[in-house]
Amino acid sequence: MSEGQTDKARDADGLAMQSCNNSSVKLSKDDMFSEGSATMDQDREVQFEIREELPKSEQPKKCLALRTCCHRTFKPIQTQYNPLPENATFGQKVKYFFMCPPHGKVGGFLLLLFMFGIWLAVLISLTGAEALPGGNLFALLVLFVACWFGGYLVSLVKNIIPFLPLPPLLGMLIVGGILRNVPHIAISTDIHPSWSSGARNMALGIILLRAGLGLDPSALRKLSFVVFRLAFSPCLMETVADAVASHLLLGFPWEWGFMLGFVIAAVSPAVVVPCLLSLQEQGYGVDKGIPTLVIAAASVDDVLAITGFGVVLGIAFSHGNLVWTLLKGPLEAVVGVALGVVAGIILWYFPQRSSKNLVLFRSVMLVGFGLMAIFLSTYLKWAGSGPLGCLTLAFVAALKWRKEFKEGEQNPIEGVVGVLWMIFQPLLFGLIGAEVEISSIDKNTIGLGLATLGIGLAVRMVVSFLAVFFTNLNKKERMFIPFAWLPKATVQAAIGAKAYEMAVSEGKPELENLGKQILTIAVLAILITAPVGAALVTIFGPRLLKKTENIQVGDIGDRQSHDLQGQNNPVFSVQDESGIPDSGCIQKEDASCQEGQLNGSRQEVSEMDSVRL
Repeated sequence: MSEGQTDKARDADGLAMQSCNNSSVKLSKDDMFSEGSATMDQDREVQFEIREELPKSEQPKKCLALRTCCHRTFKPIQTQYNPLPENATFGQKVKYFFMCPPHGKVGGFLLLLFMFGIWLAVLISLTGAEALPGGNLFALLVLFVACWFGGYLVSLVKNIIPFLPLPPLLGMLIVGGILRNVPHIAISTDIHPSWSSGARNMALGIILLRAGLGLDPSALRKLSFVVFRLAFSPCLMETVADAVASHLLLGFPWEWGFMLGFVIAAVSPAVVVPCLLSLQEQGYGVDKGIPTLVIAAASVDDVLAITGFGVVLGIAFSHGNLVWTLLKGPLEAVVGVALGVVAGIILWYFPQRSSKNLVLFRSVMLVGFGLMAIFLSTYLKWAGSGPLGCLTLAFVAALKWRKEFKEGEQNPIEGVVGVLWMIFQPLLFGLIGAEVEISSIDKNTIGLGLATLGIGLAVRMVVSFLAVFFTNLNKKERMFIPFAWLPKATVQAAIGAKAYEMAVSEGKPELENLGKQILTIAVLAILITAPVGAALVTIFGPRLLKKTENIQVGDIGDRQSHDLQGQNNPVFSVQDESGIPDSGCIQKEDASCQEGQLNGSRQEVSEMDSVRL
């Protein structure tokens, strides 16, 4: 640097210090500066820049400019800064519907899409061609997602027609039939029969475990006589009526007629329970315990139908002399109950209560025992003992487990099995719908099958009305019971194809046609009685039952919720945003607070700006 330049710099520093002394800025000796510089512009105006060394906690965050830019860019599409107004217009609702982060039904659809993609990638990595189009796993995955979506669409009907709360299982059944019978999208034909049978048997095991866990001994003791009378009388009388009608109209052998009767005689808790819980929440029939009575009797009704079906199934496929044929069915039932009791007692002590993962180990052992009973009984040609053993072990295990919880507290094992049912429900009803090939159905089977179904339902409704005589129910309340005892779905889907599968596995073509007819009539029973029964319960419940004000929902409402009964789709059961801010949405006050924090960061930056002296 030349001597002249050095003098100019010295002069500039002197002017800067003089200006600083004459200014209103007071600097003490304790003030520390990280760096400073003085420059002179063309107008010979001195500009002195200082930077104060702030504590680390007060230093501005890294990449603040980039963060600020991103914040300003994405702020208009974020729910936390744009809450939905109370009286929002349709356009505002649609706009809020697609804001970020994903929420509500859009978030549910994206979740379903991500789940499909993730599991498809996993299955392709593990199995290769089986998870590609044309493979079993790909067809099952597509069927699962499509039936789940179909169930959600059907559940939306109640928003349009309030008095017609269609169960989601109806949509799953219809989608399964579409994926079998519509050309170019008949993807269910790619599923091998053994895969379809295995998935349905797993779903049957989950249903039976839920039924066993849900049987409450205390409730049964309180209403013992009425419950058993309401469960046994209509079920047995409808079974006999269906057996006689199918023998005379369809030409069924007697054992196959009774098998059909037990298949279509069972009532469906998946349809009945949500409707009754809705009436209970409104106070209808609560003073006399009608919802509790029907819900408890429905479980026993299903147990009776499944047990009877297993016994008759063993008789129909037994080999040997007449004595063995007559004894094998009841013997299978006794063996199933005995093994179920033993397995349930084992679950009392294993795993030990001190285990850190008690719920996990109990759930694994319970489901493992149940599926072993189903599949092992089929393998050993004792198919009638498996379902009853599965049901019994869950009931016996729950007897001990209930004592570990306070009154009204739910057993977490029930929640685990309920989640499994959410997974297997779309598969069960989708696969049942996919088993029906419309082009191969005999028209006589449909017409005569509907006649058989109608005769059985007429007998059931009359017997249901008579079964609640000599109780404290009045005439209107007794008239309501037959409507609540009408819907059919779950058991029909679980065991409707069992006889057909047995005939195919044993290579008996003459019996395969009978199994197909039972399956077809079971599907017709679901399609007709599920929506009609749900509508009748919803319509006539408020008209026939007495309303009690200020009612509190009891244990039945807590134990058997809509979700566990398959009423709500877990992906889309998100609270709607119409008039209610999203749960993850931050209110305006919080948004202004965050805006203030951001402004505070900007203020820190301004302290570093140049100061003209």
